[in-house]
Amino acid sequence: MCGIVGYIGPRQAGDLLVSGLRRLEYRGYDSAGVAIANGELEVRKKEGKVDELAALLENRPVEGTVGMGHTRWATHGAPTDTNAHPHTATHGRFAIIHNGIIENYVSIKRRLLEKGYTFDSETDTEVLAHFIEDVQEETGLSFPESVRQALTQVEGAYGIVALSMDNPDELVVARNGSPLLLGVGEGEHFVGSDASPFIEFTRHVVYLNDGEMAVVRRDGYDVSEINGAPVSKEVHELEWDLEEIEKGGFEHFMLKEIMEQPEALENAMRGRVRADEGTIKLGGLEYVTKELESADRIVICACGTSWHAGLVGEYLIERFARIPVEVEYASEFRYRDPVLTEGDVVLVISQSGETADTLAAVRQAKQAGVLALGVVNAVGSTIARETDAGVYLHAGPEIGVASTKAFTAQVTVLAQIALLLAQKRGTISDESLRQHLDALAAIPEQIRTVLETDEQIQAIAREMRLAQNALYLGRGLNFPVALEGALKLKEISYIHAEGYPAAEMKHGPIALIDRFMPVVFVATRDATYEKVVSNIEEVVARQGSVIAITDAGNRDLDELAEHVIEVPKTADAFEPLLTVVPLQLLSYHVAVMRGCNVDQPRNLAKSVTVE
Repeated sequence: MCGIVGYIGPRQAGDLLVSGLRRLEYRGYDSAGVAIANGELEVRKKEGKVDELAALLENRPVEGTVGMGHTRWATHGAPTDTNAHPHTATHGRFAIIHNGIIENYVSIKRRLLEKGYTFDSETDTEVLAHFIEDVQEETGLSFPESVRQALTQVEGAYGIVALSMDNPDELVVARNGSPLLLGVGEGEHFVGSDASPFIEFTRHVVYLNDGEMAVVRRDGYDVSEINGAPVSKEVHELEWDLEEIEKGGFEHFMLKEIMEQPEALENAMRGRVRADEGTIKLGGLEYVTKELESADRIVICACGTSWHAGLVGEYLIERFARIPVEVEYASEFRYRDPVLTEGDVVLVISQSGETADTLAAVRQAKQAGVLALGVVNAVGSTIARETDAGVYLHAGPEIGVASTKAFTAQVTVLAQIALLLAQKRGTISDESLRQHLDALAAIPEQIRTVLETDEQIQAIAREMRLAQNALYLGRGLNFPVALEGALKLKEISYIHAEGYPAAEMKHGPIALIDRFMPVVFVATRDATYEKVVSNIEEVVARQGSVIAITDAGNRDLDELAEHVIEVPKTADAFEPLLTVVPLQLLSYHVAVMRGCNVDQPRNLAKSVTVE
């Protein structure tokens, strides 16, 4: 859960590395550092945001055209200057940056201590640096071969870049469970956790797979397996550009991405939802459709916001296609010895396509011999490459740590999968299919209408910002929306919030309700509407402060709720795509008014590549 950038070429590395780290800061922002070859190895690192590192480099500049940088999300050891990356060997002859967790670092460290090595930091990465140093001293191997030999004895996840003064004109790169890719330029090459640090210089990338390492030079690169076998790699061209990862005049990435949802959903449906024909085409599933439509059970695995999207997908697939669905936390799925049998399909959801627990679910599915499908946003990501088939979101890069447009794009894709399966299985009439396709195609314009309520939501946020706790309630398809609304509030504003099925309120949470607790109801006029209104009355009877999300024109709640936010009417199945948007805006404005760092909330990172 850290950001890595590397460069070798004719440009001065310092400014390029700092610029790249700023674009990677969403992946980790506890501390940052660089190492640059300049006749000797110059290391600068600092606790705090990348701006702190930039200020250090202004006071102590470093010239050089080969270097690497790292922005950290702490795993081993607190965020301090000492624990910041890069970490160096004893005599400063080489440095290493690392994303991931070395699981057997304690036993390696014990052996190194017995040999007389000393350690300054609390990190597993410094242990790896000294281990590589020890291998080189013991074997006399070249630096790349010493890295290779050390990694054969390492357990855990890593994405590393190493720079040695043995040959300061090459970077040694390796990955196992933590994403790394190479940027291919003319007379220059780049390394990154993703492409954002170097997208302005090249759109050509090489994705490294687990168990691969590369030696990167100015004029080229060699890729091999950790065991030494050479690997031929394909160069891919990125589909997005620099403008998509800039704020575009918005104060925060999160607000930009909330406002981008109409376009994101249009992209997620373009060429797929053919309302005029009454058909759906998902090219990524074309070769597995028959296997998918005959599935006995679909198991959806995901984490966080993607898990909430999976819950919506469960309702949609079961409602339309009549296939049993189970939704699992990927982090639990891999450890509970799940029963997977012939006829099962595992469908994983991940914005980044790199989520460690979700990737493990893919591998467990494939080991069990069942079909593994992916719904991801990042083209070329590990999950996209390792699943048997899948569907891209095409929502564009999402930089804000709190996911917004990825959630609605995931639900949109899951709705398409559900309707496609329903059509193939004959569980939906042609007329109903066409009506739902029309409704789905209208969602982007309806979201634009919801976004026009922003000023009203800001007024509500001014009151809600003072709360210490909040409760979010919904039923049916809007229960996952309640979960997602609560998650958004607590992860960026640090107000404790919980989501519940509205009917479960009286089985515990009602004890918490008083006039100081906001209670947010998603109360659209669906099959459970009357029941939800009864729940609202129960809250009002206990002096709770009610905020209601309901259909446009519904006046039933005006006397019950302190605030009513209206969304356009759509087919019941697609209500989550509209009802979640006010909750995203509400969380955003509450967090801003509380002075929180919206795009980089404390203790969180965007791409969770460690367990």
